[in-house]
Amino acid sequence: MNRLHRKQFIPISQEQAWEFLSEPKNLKTITPDYMGFDIISGADRKMFPGQIIEYRVSPLLGLKMKWVTEITHVVDGKYFVDEQRFGPYSFWHHKHFITPVENGVEMEDIIDYQLPLGILGDIANALHVKKQLKNIFDYREKKLVELFGK
Repeated sequence: MNRLHRKQFIPISQEQAWEFLSEPKNLKTITPDYMGFDIISGADRKMFPGQIIEYRVSPLLGLKMKWVTEITHVVDGKYFVDEQRFGPYSFWHHKHFITPVENGVEMEDIIDYQLPLGILGDIANALHVKKQLKNIFDYREKKLVELFGK
């Protein structure tokens, strides 16, 4: 199992952070263009447990693929969890936490994931996927700073 763990400070209220992050359509705003990320269905409402969201992504060599996630847990204003139901990973479990701190919030992402194909998936992770996920979250951090301040 692989893990990506990120924390970021944003100088906004917990309510403002939740307002932005609980809108699935905003995911496109904080995803790099090179991912070819498009929401196909399921993002027309604020998130709720059981919500299914379908995307198209191009994670490798411009090849388009479908990615379907389910929002499995939601505690308004505090956290939510999305899990892949169909897509590029054999396992994807992403926890998003929003914690009030002095002068803003701390956003925390914990992603546990596994690629298919056993040892070949492990090699792909070491050579490409781990770095790509880091780059995606670096972009997200930069975009959130751009949107909400320091």
